[in-house]
Amino acid sequence: MRMGMLVRESLFELKEKEYADFQSRLVPNISREHFIGVRIPKIRSLAKKYLKETDELDMVFLKQLPHLYYDENIFHSIVLSEYPEYDGCIELVKEFLPFIDNWAVCDALSPKTFAAHKHEWNEDLCQWLNSEDVYTCRFGVRMLMNHYLGEDFDVSYLEAVAKIKSEDYYVKMAIAWFLSMALVKRWNETSRYLRKNTLDKWTHNKTIQKARESYQLKKEQKEYLLTLKRQ
Repeated sequence: MRMGMLVRESLFELKEKEYADFQSRLVPNISREHFIGVRIPKIRSLAKKYLKETDELDMVFLKQLPHLYYDENIFHSIVLSEYPEYDGCIELVKEFLPFIDNWAVCDALSPKTFAAHKHEWNEDLCQWLNSEDVYTCRFGVRMLMNHYLGEDFDVSYLEAVAKIKSEDYYVKMAIAWFLSMALVKRWNETSRYLRKNTLDKWTHNKTIQKARESYQLKKEQKEYLLTLKRQ
């Protein structure tokens, strides 16, 4: 219990009431009393200090789930994002995912160590993409976007994301985000896939909107995407 309380005490020392008010408006599904109000750069600095000074076997805080405060969850995500050892990181990520309850904590979780071990978490990725839990699914889509739109890209990944069935806003936004980035990085394959009209109308049009907002697409590509917009 002591280490968890030390993290909480450290976060409270950095609190800003106005920033907590601001954060609570950005994440409306979490009640205001669960926001401490610590800015992300300060949480990031605290997380790096925690990793540097805490023995791996004494990381009690990471096992104390669920956390009471939003800022503790952000801290947890950032610690796992910077966690240096893959085997420990993947297990801690799987333990943490069921407790993520908002988009901001989900999007703060981006483990750097995954990049060098991407073929080791393929099965986990499939489970995340097929999860009925909103933020586990969103995390899976983000991991596919972050790690598999480069040289390891396969057109089947477009289908894997497009076939996700969810009416949740944060899942549908993640799908549109992924496909818009796929248009930027894999234009030929993704624009061809988009012409099939397999997505629901909202996600299809949101994908086009987000892609057209990118500075990385050419003017003629953006104009072409407009012709694919569904009325």
